[in-house]
Amino acid sequence: MNSTSTLPGNRHAASTTNGIDTTALRGAIDAMSADADLASTHWRIRSRWLGGTRTDHFVDDFTIGGERVQRPFVIRVDEPKELCGTNQYPNPQEHLLAALNACMMVGYSAVAALMGVTLTRLEVETRGEIDLRGFLGIDSDVRAGYASLQQTVRIAGDGTPEQFQRLHDIVRATSPNFFNVTRAVAVDSRLEIE
Repeated sequence: MNSTSTLPGNRHAASTTNGIDTTALRGAIDAMSADADLASTHWRIRSRWLGGTRTDHFVDDFTIGGERVQRPFVIRVDEPKELCGTNQYPNPQEHLLAALNACMMVGYSAVAALMGVTLTRLEVETRGEIDLRGFLGIDSDVRAGYASLQQTVRIAGDGTPEQFQRLHDIVRATSPNFFNVTRAVAVDSRLEIE
């Protein structure tokens, strides 16, 4: 399989907009359009319980185009004291909403750069309510998660209102995490007892 380090965009002088190397991005788009195998990615998180509500989640690597890329990160999670935690780190809901916002913000920055639009402000606020009676098994008629999320995107730059609307539409149509949150994703959850 071809190495992503040989993508055409990685060999030319950089042209940067919104902190995005548009030359590299266009080269990657061209290469992936010509060879679909280069677009294949695989993601994995290993999670470990540390007692109570504390968990650590390990990012070791990911693959792109069949090439393994090392990524040594730890994501730490806790709950507020009001939910029996120690309040040391953000909780799973905060990580979920942050992951949604972050994924979309990458899209806004990159797509705007490809459109030739320079951003001067980009903020995404997502909020929602969870009735804990569902999570705690108190009432089976109460859903365990969000009924809906409300999101506000605040954006400014040298684009026209029409360009910003097109940008917003493109990001909502192409953001992986917007897709994952707004559509049911099948999860094959298997139990192994040791």
